[in-house]
Amino acid sequence: MLLHQALLTPSVMSVHSNPVKNEPAGLELRFATPADAEVISAMVGDFAAYERLASQSTPETVHHELSRPDRVIEVVLAFVDGRPAGFAVFFPTYSTFVARRGLYLEDIFVRDEFRSRGVATALMRFIARVAVERDYGRVEFTVLLWNTVAIEFFEVLGATPNSAWTTYRLTGEWLHKLAAV
Repeated sequence: MLLHQALLTPSVMSVHSNPVKNEPAGLELRFATPADAEVISAMVGDFAAYERLASQSTPETVHHELSRPDRVIEVVLAFVDGRPAGFAVFFPTYSTFVARRGLYLEDIFVRDEFRSRGVATALMRFIARVAVERDYGRVEFTVLLWNTVAIEFFEVLGATPNSAWTTYRLTGEWLHKLAAV
């Protein structure tokens, strides 16, 4: 099954159909549906704790977003022997200079007991295949500067840092002040 077809209905990629070196036996990857909201929210909570951040994710907020006809995110879930092992959240972007679409990887997370077993690599491979199937030019993401494990992981996959850019964010009071102008 081609990935662009899979976007219309949830798909499953098993270790038997798409082997990745060092992939754990029993690994399955699939696009999430609103029915997966509790599993996703629980893993987002685990991920937030790992990154030392607060999480406002609840099963209700995840379900709401995944149920929207105009939703902007896609989630791929990883299961090992039927147990939730990890997830990745991504959405499309567009580069005006390159004149092509791309994917932005918002989050990728693998639970402690499944780390160093190929789950994150399989998730990244899945996302790369989505980008290639859709004829997107790149996958972009940010990494917390203190997270050297993640930085090393992404660099082994061939990702390179973009030192010409820095990330800015408008939120809260400043976002509302600007909108009121």
